[in-house]
Amino acid sequence: MALTRKQKEEIVVSVKEKLKSQKAAVFTDFTGLSVSKMQELKKKLKDNNAEYKVVKKNLLAKATEDLKIEGLNPKAFEGSVGIAFSYDDEVVPAKIVSEFAKQDGIGEFKIIGGILENKAVSVDEVVALAKLPSKEQLLANLLAQMNAPVSGFVNVLAGNLRNLVYVLNSIKEAKAK
Repeated sequence: MALTRKQKEEIVVSVKEKLKSQKAAVFTDFTGLSVSKMQELKKKLKDNNAEYKVVKKNLLAKATEDLKIEGLNPKAFEGSVGIAFSYDDEVVPAKIVSEFAKQDGIGEFKIIGGILENKAVSVDEVVALAKLPSKEQLLANLLAQMNAPVSGFVNVLAGNLRNLVYVLNSIKEAKAK
């Protein structure tokens, strides 16, 4: 079923808006991917405040013309193009798509590029991004590092108080004898 001109224009506007508001996007070739596996991928992304959209390359090219995304040429992509968008976390789409691509029985599904900070990124960079800890994990690590000196200081103070109690208890026991 061919798309009308109006439908194509709506798709271009929709994709352009998604690309403007995204924190990161990952382009995939979903050739041979079954409908059930596509739904599985979409659900995983939706659960993480991200989404997956299938777009024709020429419509993607039109959508990206005005956005001036450095180094992006959608017409150079091979196969059928799908885009995983994330609106909260830069790592989420790369992580989910990378894990999904490693599954068995998903056809020739593969990562073909991405966008990060309004610049095109290569497949290797998307894979490297997928290996990073999530934003929550990084914040937890930072908080633990910031909390460590305070915890150490509290332990030192508590140790001094404990020692004082031991000394006083020893004096009390010595006087009781």
